[in-house]
Amino acid sequence: MTSQDAYRPETVGTSRRSKLTPEREQEFFDAVLDQLRSCGYDAVTMEGIAASTRCSKSTLYRQWKTKPQFVAAALRSSRRVRFTDIDTGSLADDLRQAAAAAGEGAGKDTGLLQALGHAVMEDPELKCALREALVEPEIAALRAILARGVARGEVPAGHPALEYVPAQLFGMLRMRPVLEGEQADSAYLVRFVEAVVLPALGLP
Repeated sequence: MTSQDAYRPETVGTSRRSKLTPEREQEFFDAVLDQLRSCGYDAVTMEGIAASTRCSKSTLYRQWKTKPQFVAAALRSSRRVRFTDIDTGSLADDLRQAAAAAGEGAGKDTGLLQALGHAVMEDPELKCALREALVEPEIAALRAILARGVARGEVPAGHPALEYVPAQLFGMLRMRPVLEGEQADSAYLVRFVEAVVLPALGLP
């Protein structure tokens, strides 16, 4: 028996997937993400989600055969990009706005990353879903901001600091709670960008 099999009742192996409204499905996903942030991955159970959303366990098991599949689906449902509309015409100002936007969701995102920290190392599907939901879209949008700055001639295309900007920004989001016991909120991240990122890029 695999670790995922432990979450699967024997009776649902051939069950047909039932139809849920998008609103009801999102209610399940929101409940999963809330429990992940507040309790951690190991404490989340199909039984607990069923109780909090007033549905039967069999409904959840028909839709998502295992707990990892359920959590992965919830993560994908939360996919969003905060930096897409940032384009002030100035790379320095774009990076300040990106820092402020990243800090607005610091508590939720950091809590989710910490809750899944160990689990994603053990489950490739969870790891992939986490990257798809929270990491890759925003890194792509941040790199687009940097590319526009290069195209405008604000930073040379081969500047060695360019490739490290996403790691710097997202690294501070993850590490400040660990190092200082406080979230990397908008004000903190803007100060970080002004003190570290902009000088590294040669920007005022």
